[in-house]
Amino acid sequence: MDRVTAPGGVRARARVLARADGRGGTSLPVLEGEGPLAVRRTRGSGAEARVMLVGAMSGPLGGDHFTVTAEAAPGARLRVGSAAATLALPGQEKAGSRYDVRLTAGEGADLRWLPEQLISARGSDLYVGTRVDLAAGARLLLREEQVLGRVGEEPGRLTSRLTVRIDGRCVLDQELACGPGAPGGWDGPAGLAGHRAVGQLVVVRPGFAAEPPAARVLGEGAAVMPLAGPAALVTAVAPDALRLRRLLDGALASLGRD
Repeated sequence: MDRVTAPGGVRARARVLARADGRGGTSLPVLEGEGPLAVRRTRGSGAEARVMLVGAMSGPLGGDHFTVTAEAAPGARLRVGSAAATLALPGQEKAGSRYDVRLTAGEGADLRWLPEQLISARGSDLYVGTRVDLAAGARLLLREEQVLGRVGEEPGRLTSRLTVRIDGRCVLDQELACGPGAPGGWDGPAGLAGHRAVGQLVVVRPGFAAEPPAARVLGEGAAVMPLAGPAALVTAVAPDALRLRRLLDGALASLGRD
């Protein structure tokens, strides 16, 4: 599902490129951000380079279009987080806003996309499109957390699509729409069932090819599902962001060490 952004909205891009430095570490030859998308390198751990997305202004607002691209070249280790939650807000423009994420990892690379929550405020209309392309032998840990409305507030409209390809093969392509104007049933027993926080993890490890994780329910509100290829999907719903994070952290721990 596409969204049309208004001509008056803000367009902003950020780009991160990580490369193995040949000395057992990871360099960042490209670290670029503009407008509301600022990127900062933070202290890494071992061979891993760490980058933080820092929101320089509120948004996305109605009509805005943000794009973040992160690439871990072959052999690189890259972790991308965010300094705070992203808050989707209504704006003067009546058109919806859009946030695109493009993630790429080469052979033997390790990419971790771990931003804070996305909050859909009342009156907002945001489309989030995340596309991941992995080479054979790449590793991925991706976390998405979405909160419908601030405390005591009805949510805006939020549509999220996630596509993951491994070695050119699509292993996941799913879309979730919530809030006003979303297809009926999004908040029913087969959907969020009244919960206001929803999240997922995508974990790709070469070892899953030989020993895929078993499909199972994890407590109340979370489940693990193996995907075609060396990957697993964790989905979770919870009453709030704190309990959602606890569910996802517990699910990740249940998959064992990478």
